[in-house]
Amino acid sequence: MTGATINRRDLLAIGAAGTVARPLKVAAQTSGTASNEPGPYDLVIEGGRVLDPESGFDAVANIGIIGGRIAAISDQPMDGAATLQATGQVVSPGFIDLHSHGMQLPGAWVQAFDGVTTALELESGLFPVGMAYERIAAEGRPINYGLGVAWTFARVMVFQPEAGEPDGTLGWFQKAFGFSGWQNAIPVPEQLESIIDLMDSGLKEGGLCVSINAGYAPGMGRKEYYELSNLAKKHGVATFTHDRYMSIVEPQSSFEALVEQIGLGAATGAHMHICHINSVAGRDLEAATRLVREAQENGVRVTVEAYPYGAFSTAVGADFMRGPEWLSHFGAEDYSAMELRGQPLTKGKIEELQASAPGEIVIFHFLREDSVERDMELLDLAVLYPGGAIASDAMPWMDAKGAIVEGNVWPLPGDSFAHPRTTGCFSRFLSKWVRERQAISLTDALAKCTLIPARILEEAVPQMKSKGRLQIGCDADIVVFDPDTVEDKATFVAPTQLSVGFRHVIVNGTPIIRDGTRLGGARPGQAIRRNV
Repeated sequence: MTGATINRRDLLAIGAAGTVARPLKVAAQTSGTASNEPGPYDLVIEGGRVLDPESGFDAVANIGIIGGRIAAISDQPMDGAATLQATGQVVSPGFIDLHSHGMQLPGAWVQAFDGVTTALELESGLFPVGMAYERIAAEGRPINYGLGVAWTFARVMVFQPEAGEPDGTLGWFQKAFGFSGWQNAIPVPEQLESIIDLMDSGLKEGGLCVSINAGYAPGMGRKEYYELSNLAKKHGVATFTHDRYMSIVEPQSSFEALVEQIGLGAATGAHMHICHINSVAGRDLEAATRLVREAQENGVRVTVEAYPYGAFSTAVGADFMRGPEWLSHFGAEDYSAMELRGQPLTKGKIEELQASAPGEIVIFHFLREDSVERDMELLDLAVLYPGGAIASDAMPWMDAKGAIVEGNVWPLPGDSFAHPRTTGCFSRFLSKWVRERQAISLTDALAKCTLIPARILEEAVPQMKSKGRLQIGCDADIVVFDPDTVEDKATFVAPTQLSVGFRHVIVNGTPIIRDGTRLGGARPGQAIRRNV
């Protein structure tokens, strides 16, 4: 099967800049050159199989935590104020999700049950960045959080001033789909200057990247994308891009959009990150992944991510879902690939929603990986891409009326809706690709969930250098799970069903899930933010 086996050196050779890094050395001890700090410890994780993807350490050991940091790793007994039993379990760095739109409090808890300890909104971002960070901090989060600078928000502000001032929430952007001018307008020089100034201000407020959700504004100017790339290079950050076209048909194909993105990376020297290459390229994944690999081999700073599903979700008012032939752009012949809350959609219903509720989220199955062997082979090209990260593209939870579920709500109402990747992305990858299909080793799979996403960001965001690793001095973001039972339970009909198999989840040294039970008052999550 295409992509069924991955060489470990290939998997980890792509560094944060997308170019070939020095080969990793397998250390004899997780601590490397650091020495264990003496106890007693605030917390001890006892007797698990400790697995660190960077050093290659893989042994039964105890972990001592002091003040939110890993202070000791040893096979010797440890004295701690509290102990978490991990016998028979894997102890791994917490998972880092580079692509999560579900930044609300209930969404954070759902992702914690999927092993996520850091969730970042980098493809779409939010704006104003400072206001968004302050709002999240005031409410508190169980897991770490971070934001890119939302180019789509800047576009709406410039082209649709009647939308009002953004308030740092996704709800504001959801309402922006009621306006259409911002999606295809090309800015005149004065407007472009305003867009770039807004983006620059967000980066100066600590935004992690330039977030370019071009799939929702495919009519953006070529010079506009060029100036956004230059801005990223100036600030030493990446562009996280949902490419402008989603189509296997030329012209205006996904391949063309990838060529544009890679070309701008080569021209400006900016780090270009491709969001969800699986859904961007769709049935053209063979050509798309070959293009990306050749660009990397030739020194272009490009990185990728994917989620382990052959279905995407999107606002029904997205521009790429309009026009008489848009279905053919995905290789689909009819509307059987589309659904809303588990119910099939018709052409008439889609047009009705586009007119009355353009922000409504629908599902599109561009691959049928569970029933068509060739479709799984295509998905493997994205999910197992060497050096690529796993990222969920987690969606915000919507209630029965289409409003975002926010606030201290738990459990989620049974009629809440989101793509199941919101709930089960990482556990699906571990259960289906590692345990069932044995398409990738556990160590290499964990690297795609921890170390690789940390490396993608750490050049621009120094905080990430202490995440994605189980080493002395690193942040104590840790998950303890059973590799034999970890599994996603969410479906397209019942997406609120939580993943299983994660016994303990620790964030900054504080347990938020203990023995599979949520500790509802725990909100130790911290902001991931650039120092500017």
